[in-house]
Amino acid sequence: MTDSRLALVTGGAGGIGQAVVIRLLADGFKVAVLDINQAGLAELRAKAVKGADRLTLWPCDQTDERAARDTVARVEKDVGPIDALVNVIGWVGTSRFIDEDSTYWRKVIAINLEAILYVTHAVLKGMVERKRGKIVHFASDAGRVGTSGEVVYSATKGGIIALAKSLAREHARHNINVNCVSPGPTETPLLKAEIEEDPELIRRMVRLIPFRRVAQPEDQAGAVSFLLSPDADYITGQTISVSGGLVMI
Repeated sequence: MTDSRLALVTGGAGGIGQAVVIRLLADGFKVAVLDINQAGLAELRAKAVKGADRLTLWPCDQTDERAARDTVARVEKDVGPIDALVNVIGWVGTSRFIDEDSTYWRKVIAINLEAILYVTHAVLKGMVERKRGKIVHFASDAGRVGTSGEVVYSATKGGIIALAKSLAREHARHNINVNCVSPGPTETPLLKAEIEEDPELIRRMVRLIPFRRVAQPEDQAGAVSFLLSPDADYITGQTISVSGGLVMI
């Protein structure tokens, strides 16, 4: 399958982000990747053997509104109009709300909500003008059912789900689909680091997941691929939980 469409992926240097980028290249997309993690971008470049000529990397601090908007403008000028936006960017620590301070809250909100607002707003204007586009936000089931130890993160992800639904209602008339992927526990460097600190963590997780395994990044990438495909043209405002049945809503 070949495709001339351009997908912009934020947070593409992380474990799930890299899998999304590689899957979209395999699907035939041109892919532009935004991430502050330059080492992760270099790793992605090395991994993306197939379709490397359709991959461009854009180091960017997406929590900086001016930098985010300027980078989106440069992508569209140098690569072309953005047909699909996938917001993978996200970050969280684990602590009790009562023990946290507002510095931590601001970091969680900036990465998980504000950065997505900046990039989505910048990309959406062109989609509206062209009357086509697809947007996929990475949310979390924490935003639907809550998670102990991730209170402010859960609040931001609930906001992302509400953002997607509201944008879906506003822009269906412009032929723009907006949906969310809600990943369950996924084998990423971040999860591996958490398991090193708490070796029992993986056993507790797997016991709660009906499929008895954590997700691979490719599981999440498959959901994105579907939502960006013509098969999902009549789907909007939805949140798909890719959690092995951990959460069923």
